[in-house]
Amino acid sequence: MKNILVVFTGGTIGSTASAGTIDTSGAAAFKLIEQFQQHAPDHQQIQFTTCQPLQILSENLAPCVWQTLITAIEAKQPDRYDGIIITHGTDTLAYTAAALSFYFNALNIPLLLVSSDYPLDNPRANGLCNFICAIEFILQTGLAGVFVPYRNPKQATQVHKGSRLTSSLQLTGDFFSVQGNSFMQFENRTFTRIKPSTNAGVTIKIPPIKADFSARILMIKPYPGLNYAHFNLDNVDVVLHDLYHSGTACASTLWGKNHSLLEFIARCSEQAIRVYLAPAINSADAYQSTKDLIEQSAKMIWNMSIEAAYVKLMLAYGNFSDEQQILAFMEMDIAGEHV
Repeated sequence: MKNILVVFTGGTIGSTASAGTIDTSGAAAFKLIEQFQQHAPDHQQIQFTTCQPLQILSENLAPCVWQTLITAIEAKQPDRYDGIIITHGTDTLAYTAAALSFYFNALNIPLLLVSSDYPLDNPRANGLCNFICAIEFILQTGLAGVFVPYRNPKQATQVHKGSRLTSSLQLTGDFFSVQGNSFMQFENRTFTRIKPSTNAGVTIKIPPIKADFSARILMIKPYPGLNYAHFNLDNVDVVLHDLYHSGTACASTLWGKNHSLLEFIARCSEQAIRVYLAPAINSADAYQSTKDLIEQSAKMIWNMSIEAAYVKLMLAYGNFSDEQQILAFMEMDIAGEHV
């Protein structure tokens, strides 16, 4: 008999569609287990324990929700279970997956986040498929860590490491891991490892952390014409600046100083605000603009998704005050987040 904790939080997988509106429903959450029990002939081998600390659409999520979720899981004593499944909406799935990956980095059982692209009553929904994969992952592998099983349309279900999941592609509900490298593939009830772990046998001493996520981090995304004069830096300790796919952002003053990230970094430095840049692959060659940004004192977070970088910074500045501790924490590969 396997004991599995299922934590319901809302999202599309916990919603119903009525009169053209999709919204969370208390009854919809438990429908997932009912569908699974109808589908799986050997479900008697599983003992489900459930709780519902939240019932929100994930676009309404704030970092305090992660604290509520973590508290609810810890109250259930995770070591009593063979695995944990959390139902979650898709909009902020990658951020929650990263948050739980970092916080539960020492968890010795599988924790999986399960979502659905449509409400469960919709025949196109992949929620049950993703849930079945999560159950089988616990039964078959028992691998410790935080994972996200997800089936894109007309594809085999992929199991992603929580620290490497990226947000859904625009105008689709498709999910991928950073660089398209998922952890496992699940097909015909069989798991296939996609890429061997590069950290096998490596033990990293992680400093103990609390579920404290700093609210003083500003994330900025680049786009043509971005005007940094629009940003008020009051109550900001750190800026995380997203980059274009080539690891770049505007470093030119050709269109005016207010459009140059170089000038904005200088402004931040005057106010003792550290600027981090992500995502970017650390390689032998880099664009001149990237080098200029680094020379201007920006700190590059190499080889990590923007979602993981943002959440990790929140934890770093929520837990440590010493800059060297913060930098050391950011450079550690805590949950396989470095590609």
